[in-house]
Amino acid sequence: MRPRTSCRRCSRAWRAAETFDDRRGTLRTWLFGITRNVVVDHARRRSARPATPVPEDDLVALAGTDCGFDEATMAAWTVEEALRRLSEEHRVALVETYLRGGPYAEVAAEPGVPPGTLRSRVFYGMKALRLVLDEMGVQL
Repeated sequence: MRPRTSCRRCSRAWRAAETFDDRRGTLRTWLFGITRNVVVDHARRRSARPATPVPEDDLVALAGTDCGFDEATMAAWTVEEALRRLSEEHRVALVETYLRGGPYAEVAAEPGVPPGTLRSRVFYGMKALRLVLDEMGVQL
């Protein structure tokens, strides 16, 4: 019974096992020959279908103007990524107060912190957000 393998080299060796002839060479030489053929086949396959990157201008032309990536969408994605990089406390404070417009007293009651602590988290969260956006290369 043939064992299951995931390696092409090994599966080729199993498929061609009956072709091995110890009078022509050693098992090691035969396996190196199979390995060489796998490498050559891989190189030929890659050269037959080379992966050339598409220039950015061509991608924009392919997408057209109706692709849905306007400035507001890109800004929203950027802010979302910047918020992900903040600590949990700062992120929750900023999202609940600035983005959702929740009153400080209600937002502070949910995690059970004083409103002053929430205000502090918002202040330092905004400072951290500015730093993260600066690290991301966003001009404010």
